[in-house]
Amino acid sequence: MIFRQLFDRVSCTYTYLLGDEASGEAVLIDPVREHVDRDLGLLADLGLRLVMTLETHVHADHVTSSGLLRSRAGSQSAVSEAGGAPCADLPLRHGQLLRFGAQTLEVRATPGHTDGCVAFVCHAEGMVFTGDTLLIRGCGRTDFQQGDARRLYQSVHEQLFSLPDATFVYPGHDYQGRTRTTIGEERALNPRLGGGRTAEDLVEIMEKLGLAYPAQIDVAVPANQQCGWLPGDPVRTAASAPAWAPVTVVNGVPEVDIAWVSAQGAIRRVDVRRLDEWEGELGRVPGSELCTLDGLGAAAAGWDKAAPIIIICRSGARSGRGANLLLEAGFSKVASMAGGMLAWNEAGFAVERA
Repeated sequence: MIFRQLFDRVSCTYTYLLGDEASGEAVLIDPVREHVDRDLGLLADLGLRLVMTLETHVHADHVTSSGLLRSRAGSQSAVSEAGGAPCADLPLRHGQLLRFGAQTLEVRATPGHTDGCVAFVCHAEGMVFTGDTLLIRGCGRTDFQQGDARRLYQSVHEQLFSLPDATFVYPGHDYQGRTRTTIGEERALNPRLGGGRTAEDLVEIMEKLGLAYPAQIDVAVPANQQCGWLPGDPVRTAASAPAWAPVTVVNGVPEVDIAWVSAQGAIRRVDVRRLDEWEGELGRVPGSELCTLDGLGAAAAGWDKAAPIIIICRSGARSGRGANLLLEAGFSKVASMAGGMLAWNEAGFAVERA
């Protein structure tokens, strides 16, 4: 496996690039917005194609580049389903397996620093990427953003310290220039979580830290809940939205309400999910057609650019990308169905199933 550890000096954040040499597929863990060009350049240098960006949690100290990478590299963004980031293409669950080429990462839920913290375990290489849950001789703070010292202690002991001692730990940050540790070292030497410390010990330690209010939290958290979108980013304005439908522009994405879609007759509905989702439990909007997001650009080359098109996905993230892709290709009447199939099902509208 190709592996690179990258660093942001401002927030002391580590970004990790993992690539499968045979297929050329790659993932980035915790990418930082200011380094999007660096990361894309490295991917190009190594001949890799970015397929996913993986967030260990919704960060409070830096803004992710997952949204920018999604638009520039076609990658999917992945965040815990408990993270409060509806922009994600892939809502992560405990025990889920993420595959890129021949490589596999196991998702382990590790709440405590935030509700949506996860770790990524690469069993084949003996590596775990722990985000802020477990740091080198430390752990993430628990005094904001759903922090809970007892939950953090439980997460570390059940989900991380249960890994083999020789497993290399790659944290989300380090402020002293250290790059990695091992599970065995942290179990024995971590002054907050190891060496026989109890959950009560950790609660007492964390209550006495007296840390300053995070400098970037008021910008970073809302931005990361939108996959790194910031006010002032280039977006489509309401004035430029198509007038053929009751379109609302949300974070640069033209959207129409599910009720409006349900009331339409022969309007074209294009579902950009994967085949397994199209045939899965959420079903599909009656009369819709399947065209996965990866193949949308090529398929649309023969479509009527003046005809109305509604793009549909699971939650509205991929369909937003698809709508903007078609608008940029010259289509004039395109919008994403807000909320996707999750909202459609919640509203009780009829669905088709395989």
